Amino acid sequence: MIPLTLADSGEENIIKKVGGNPEVRKHLEDLGFIAGASVVLINEIGGNVIVNIKGSRIAVSREMAQKIMV
Repeated sequence: MIPLTLADSGEENIIKKVGGNPEVRKHLEDLGFIAGASVVLINEIGGNVIVNIKGSRIAVSREMAQKIMV
């Protein structure tokens, strides 16, 4: 398992675990970051990570992306 921030761009990954406090986990789950979901790292711009999840592009902070293990 590695944090999403270390995944290769353009490569499909399966989320294994979402860490952080309950508030952060709930926020990420609401965005679609749940264990078993497929996620693709698109790009990193200015400290934010852009990902494709469930057909949508979402930007999350680098700090939050490090809590998502793939």
